Amino acid sequence: MYTGIVQAMLPIASLVQKPGLWTFSLVLPTDLTADLITGASVAVNGTCFTVTQIKGDEVWFDAIAETLALTNLKHLQVGTQVNIERSARANAEVGGHVLSGHVVDTATVLAIEDTENNRRMTFQGKPEWMKYVFSKGYLALNGASLTIAAVQQNSFSVNLIPETLRRTNFALLTMGDPVNVEIDQQTQVIVDTVERVMAERTASAG
Repeated sequence: MYTGIVQAMLPIASLVQKPGLWTFSLVLPTDLTADLITGASVAVNGTCFTVTQIKGDEVWFDAIAETLALTNLKHLQVGTQVNIERSARANAEVGGHVLSGHVVDTATVLAIEDTENNRRMTFQGKPEWMKYVFSKGYLALNGASLTIAAVQQNSFSVNLIPETLRRTNFALLTMGDPVNVEIDQQTQVIVDTVERVMAERTASAG
């Protein structure tokens, strides 16, 4: 489980690409290596990964073909800056919202609007999951818990404060860049339940 509060933005330290399997590493700061063990979970750009190897402060992960197909991690290179969050500890404060680290898709940057001390970013979504996106609701982009500022037909916007831009890789995004999307699971359950009930009522009435 994660909270959507990004703890660090770090560059990819090493990357080995094999057919259907990419192995990459990150050099974590001391506060993120405390009690970290092989088999633990770490979110990289919002995607849940299992730690496969630890040598000092360098930590390795494996990305399989399905993960690469669904996420923006297929674009990784050595030096790429990624958002990092350790899995939440028991009784930890949930400052964002509860996340699983299961990315459903990517959304691409449509527009970037900068004003004094603020940035609004608009992203292109897809109909199959945009039905779970509501104004003033929330989702996770690249692992960061964000409130949705506005929703258009197949796009949505978020507002980013200076602290978010400083701590995450959103400040590095340009037009057309993909971000990983995790929708709110509670919202998905509610929408799917309502759709099922309405479908059953329609079938009964017919």
